[in-house]
Amino acid sequence: MNQAMEETGELHGSKKCNTKTRAFKGLINNPHDLTLLQYSSHHFGYGYSYYPAPLPPPIPLQLALTPPLYQNQNFPIATSSFSDAQFPVPTMTPPAFKSLTCPFQQISAAPEGLQWRKVFPSKASNGSKMSNTTKKEALVVVNRPDSGGVEGPVISLLANHFLVKFDPSLKIYHYNVEISPNPSKDVARMIKQKLVETNSGLLCGAHPVYDGRKTFYSPIEFENDKLEFFVSLPIPTANPGLPFGETNGFQQNRNQLKVFRISTRHVSKFDGKDLSSYISNEGDDWIPLPQDYLHALDVILRENPMEKCISVGRSFYSSSMADTKEIGGGAIGWRGFFQSLRPTQQGLALNVDTSITAFHESIGVILYLQKRIDFLRDLTQRKTRSLTDEERKEVEKALKNIRVFVCHRETVQRYRVYGLTEDTTENLYFADRDGKNLKLVNYFKDHYNYDIQFRNLPCLQISRSKPCYLPMELCMICEGQKFLGKLSDDQTARILKMGCQRPKERKAIIDGIVKGPAGPTSGNQAEEFKLHVSREMTRLNGRILQPPKLKLGDGGHIRDITPSRRDRQWNLLNSHVFQGMRIERWALISFGGSQEQKSNIPKFTNQLTQRCEQLGIFLNKSTIVSPRFESTQVLNNVTLLESKLKKIHRAASNNLQLLICIMEKKHKGYADLKRIAETSVGVVSQCCLYPNLGRLSSQFLANLALKINAKVGGSTVALYNSLPSQIPRLFQSDEPVIFMGADVTHPHPLDDSSPSVAAVVGSMNWPAANKYVSRMRSQTHREEIIQDLAAMVGELLDDFYQEVNKLPKRIIFFRDGVSETQFYKVLKEELQAVKEACSRFPGYKPPITFAVVQKRHHTRLFPFETDPCTNQNRPLDDNIPPGTVVDTVITHPREFDFYLCSHWGVKGTSRPTHYHTLWDENQFTSDELQKLVYNLCYTFARCTKPVSLVPPAYYAHLAAYRGRLYLE
Repeated sequence: MNQAMEETGELHGSKKCNTKTRAFKGLINNPHDLTLLQYSSHHFGYGYSYYPAPLPPPIPLQLALTPPLYQNQNFPIATSSFSDAQFPVPTMTPPAFKSLTCPFQQISAAPEGLQWRKVFPSKASNGSKMSNTTKKEALVVVNRPDSGGVEGPVISLLANHFLVKFDPSLKIYHYNVEISPNPSKDVARMIKQKLVETNSGLLCGAHPVYDGRKTFYSPIEFENDKLEFFVSLPIPTANPGLPFGETNGFQQNRNQLKVFRISTRHVSKFDGKDLSSYISNEGDDWIPLPQDYLHALDVILRENPMEKCISVGRSFYSSSMADTKEIGGGAIGWRGFFQSLRPTQQGLALNVDTSITAFHESIGVILYLQKRIDFLRDLTQRKTRSLTDEERKEVEKALKNIRVFVCHRETVQRYRVYGLTEDTTENLYFADRDGKNLKLVNYFKDHYNYDIQFRNLPCLQISRSKPCYLPMELCMICEGQKFLGKLSDDQTARILKMGCQRPKERKAIIDGIVKGPAGPTSGNQAEEFKLHVSREMTRLNGRILQPPKLKLGDGGHIRDITPSRRDRQWNLLNSHVFQGMRIERWALISFGGSQEQKSNIPKFTNQLTQRCEQLGIFLNKSTIVSPRFESTQVLNNVTLLESKLKKIHRAASNNLQLLICIMEKKHKGYADLKRIAETSVGVVSQCCLYPNLGRLSSQFLANLALKINAKVGGSTVALYNSLPSQIPRLFQSDEPVIFMGADVTHPHPLDDSSPSVAAVVGSMNWPAANKYVSRMRSQTHREEIIQDLAAMVGELLDDFYQEVNKLPKRIIFFRDGVSETQFYKVLKEELQAVKEACSRFPGYKPPITFAVVQKRHHTRLFPFETDPCTNQNRPLDDNIPPGTVVDTVITHPREFDFYLCSHWGVKGTSRPTHYHTLWDENQFTSDELQKLVYNLCYTFARCTKPVSLVPPAYYAHLAAYRGRLYLE
């Protein structure tokens, strides 16, 4: 059976072992419609997910997207005004330019920018070069236009990027791994460890790293291209002859071993020369990022944390990292860390950050249910209670797919909950080996001398196919399982508080992680692959952009103000909003509330109208119809709620500008109320809670007034020096520009059927550019590419023409919520959709700038000063100031990106927003684009301070969230 392995003579300067060891061998169509799609469900597994590749795959990509089969169902969205900056309600637009539409034409390349380039013929997966037929012109991301911006005073910063030095000449050998029978993730790691320990000769002394799936990376070539091994481990196996999932485990039979077959096959080898050239910008522009080598290095640096921690996405967690905290509802917060390898201007860098997530608490199933489900709080006091059909469904939903272990006997076996039994524990029987029917409760009394207490509850079903039951009270939740349920508001608040550290504390935690026993610098993998990871944060300089002068109102006059406070906030104590609206016809409806709370309403309406007047907004002192008081139960009945709202609208002669809704507490009926008011009735609404009416602060009333004014078409502030005067090279007063934002919101992870919702917003005035309208569409479940983008952009261009009497000369498009792995796909699909929308108008080809906006990243910036005595860096406990911009050292080595922190971080550590320009026919310089984005952040309608996200992207996020409420 054993055959001697043959030596191969192919060395090519690589490490190749030639020992003669023997081994086993062989084996909305309308502008005011929300379009709902019907689609087939997709099902996902919810174990620990493996991390994605850290960066986009090489180009070119095959990006054809098959359109889903769907059937439109339209909800007309009626509105009040043309604009709503707080939540841009979709407006009803006259069908402009319908006769001018023309078929979609391929848009030619920009005349000046090098946007279209020939792609270097890369290798196919089998290592052969691609044929000429596969060489196509591919869309690539635009390069940085200069060496970075220069405006603003310099600030010294530290970034949580740790420089990684690698040997470009070192060859890495990629092996495909097949393990049979297919093991769990934890068992696969055990198999790999034993394989390395017992087969050092065949592996030529190498310690390959394992990605946990199907890949080995080795710094030394194995003895043969194909190897086969057999590894035996003491894995307990279930015995079908034993009831209730009982096993032959360690205690039952210590000599029982499970045998696994491991086959390895050499796939490829590569070195780091291309990566080194890419990072140093020495190579040609058309050479793509060598993703295979970068991915290999990423796996190498994750090997040690993978062995010592629980991986969730790209983060690692361990209960031993301290600071675990119960957050309620059967969940516990664990502190961990995130790491990702990134190419930057300074070289290869490892981004390390703290991370917090919720896990299931490792407690008994009964106690877990008491904590998680309200109606079972008193379960231990009512052991005889049973479950209704609805309650049983909720319990099954809470426990499904959770792993448990039993405590009535010693075992290492773990079980996954597939569901609950139909019958209660009291009524369950099973057939023993002799075919005799035994009662479950009697079996546990006879075999374990245990009396089942909760006999009227169902048992856990722990087999997918055959009956296999476990009483709930004998089961414990296994540690280390990510909490997949939707966190409540209280749980979310506690998790956020856990992750809320001031800059100095956060920096210290990150430094401790990097130098700690589970960090990326521990273990010997880096040394074997000739990697050196710095233990010091990257030092760099940022710049502080100056705030723009703002334009406010003052009794019909214009007043200017420059936000000079440290947090760049300004107040409206002696000023009016820039454009205050007149609200003559409004109504009020109340849901719930005590008599005492309801008695506060006259005072509330009086003070609100006064505060509006102080801000230059007219709100009629009297409602157009008398206030309506309803019970909270109305919010539970959609039909009744719609009837009540339509009745108010009819009483106001179907001419209502605003509906104020006061609720006793947060209620799930909020979503129905918004949908009905804004789509069926056709009126904007403003909700608030009774507890806030009991303490009417000037700030609360001002915030409410600003939101109301924005919803009915007003604006809070404008730039004193208009954009044309600030960026005269690109903008002119008589050549309007539209700013667009787009976002997609997806359903909760446990929801495997609901549609995603896409929203696009566009500015509707120039040069102020501070009023926006929106379009929303539902689309295929979890589809990130906006499927109906061309139609939505076309409608916004129609709207813009109606308001400005010109089509925009330029389009600046901000796309929110896109990860780096999706850049090329989004650019190809969505940029083309924008151009398709423009092609409806003959001869209309405006230059387009397409930028991705990212908030969900892990780069943090820490201010520091150098101690003159010791010359050591001394971190400050302050956040970076608003206007801090970084476009060197830690940014992309070639592409046009920058980090901008436009807001003041009141709590925790500020997270700068990452702007990555994918396409730029307007040919912005770094200073121009950074100034534009920062100035726009001061024009957000809901507050009197700069926001952290450029407003078009912010409004798109709000619009997509509102669309989600419409669906729910």
